Amino acid sequence: MSRPTISRPILVLNGPNLNLLGKREPHIYGHETLADVEADCRRTGETLGLAVDFRQSNAEHVLIDWIHEARETVDGLVINPAGLTHTSVSLMDALSACAFPILEVHISNIHRREEFRHFSYVSRVAAGVICGFGTQGYTLALQRMARLLETAEK
Repeated sequence: MSRPTISRPILVLNGPNLNLLGKREPHIYGHETLADVEADCRRTGETLGLAVDFRQSNAEHVLIDWIHEARETVDGLVINPAGLTHTSVSLMDALSACAFPILEVHISNIHRREEFRHFSYVSRVAAGVICGFGTQGYTLALQRMARLLETAEK
């Protein structure tokens, strides 16, 4: 299989506590580490013609700064906002200022968990949400992103 020659820049952002992936509540989040997820995303991105910039922060303001920066540098954004999903109007506002597609990812099925996790500010500005597929949700999001970008070119 030949690889795509176009390399579209995509930012993959991860919110608070995802640096503990593989160690924190593996019965909910699985045993893969964030480094494993990053490696999967880079491999998937390469096959899809996407240049993946993969980042994680526990600080809301850092995520917002990266989103502001991305407005000028990327073609799409995949975000797992973690706990900020349910609390951050500021994150939603930063994302709403972006002209590119945004896909929201959650490792667990947030709708089967505590009531407060059922609401997402990020979903209000995301083109789509993937949840409950474990860390595979990231690669599914990249596949969808590639399709969205391809369709936008036509």
